[in-house]
Amino acid sequence: MKTKSDRSFDGIAAKFQHNIYNSTKGKVRQAVLLRDLAELDILRQPTQILDVGAGQGQLSLALAAQGHSVHLTDISADMLQIAQQQAQQQQLANVSFEQIGLAELSSSHQKRYPLILCHAMLEWLAEPEQAILQLKRLLAPGGILSLMFYNKDAKRFGNILFGNFDYVAADFQVKKKVSLNPQQPLVPTDVEKWCKQAGFRLLQKTGVRCFHDYLRDRALQQSHFDQLLALELQYNRMEPYASLGRYQHLLLKADA
Repeated sequence: MKTKSDRSFDGIAAKFQHNIYNSTKGKVRQAVLLRDLAELDILRQPTQILDVGAGQGQLSLALAAQGHSVHLTDISADMLQIAQQQAQQQQLANVSFEQIGLAELSSSHQKRYPLILCHAMLEWLAEPEQAILQLKRLLAPGGILSLMFYNKDAKRFGNILFGNFDYVAADFQVKKKVSLNPQQPLVPTDVEKWCKQAGFRLLQKTGVRCFHDYLRDRALQQSHFDQLLALELQYNRMEPYASLGRYQHLLLKADA
């Protein structure tokens, strides 16, 4: 039996950049996360931020441009190289980079951060529940964790809408894996339970791409993007829409 392992994006970073970050998917995600984080009191003054699984660093670099100091970590050298190039182009001096996995990071680093970002990483890990505890160790008492993960419930809903009945019946298991599809979508109630058990209190839940991914006419994602984004931002904290987001964004406060 093949054991699960954490996923690295070495070798496909450019593909990821084109298909995800530079697409309307990535633009919705960036706008939603920046809106959610901008409302945190902790970011009303310069703050030290740890970005775990930072990838190509779009969000972290945007926060660095606002005056925050950000330490970006990832297991992919290719991803971090792109992030470093972007930081140099933007002439950002308040960013640092480290190629390291979460398990090693949590056991070797003594520094604690008031804000940690962990976005679209949990679903690529072999042991996502353990990752919550590892993130908690890196957070300062009373600190904030911004956690975004791939929503299994939304994946099921979307695939049923598009008629992929066999795929859903097989619980999304296929012989040939698609390289950019998360290997382990997560059930939101499970993640919320793990966070509560780890000593986190849920401050806010937001759906990311509550409508974007369900459009029958995909051309509207481009042609009516501004209208679509406005609707996402208007409704993505309201139920039932929040729970339909392809990703869930949780803002969590650690025990003091």
